[in-house]
Amino acid sequence: MTAIDVYDHGIPAESHFGYAQAIRSGDLIHVSGQLSFDDSGAFHPEDDFAAQLKRTHVNLDKVLAHYGVTRNQIVSQTLYAVDLVKNAGAVAEANRAYFGGHRPVSTALGVTELTFPGQLMEISCVVDTKLPA
Repeated sequence: MTAIDVYDHGIPAESHFGYAQAIRSGDLIHVSGQLSFDDSGAFHPEDDFAAQLKRTHVNLDKVLAHYGVTRNQIVSQTLYAVDLVKNAGAVAEANRAYFGGHRPVSTALGVTELTFPGQLMEISCVVDTKLPA
């Protein structure tokens, strides 16, 4: 039996909702929807899409660092966004800034609401540890 490598940020929502931030399965790391919470687990900033994207990428980087992988090893991302049409430009800008020349497959889904009041987006992804960093 192989040990399961699970990552948590250590925030209350993980135990409250019963999920892990990420889990390694063989060469793949499956990352739960990351959002813009701070180190204490408080969600912010409400209703600021671009700021939420920036903080979400900070949290995603913490997950990647735990596993010793980089953004270049992300093979797929799924972004859920409230008012996607309005925020599509911010999504495109954030993707270019975050990934640089790397281009993972990406799906963006417009949704009517997410878990927390004021939450406008979240991002989940899959990482392939065998790809060059």
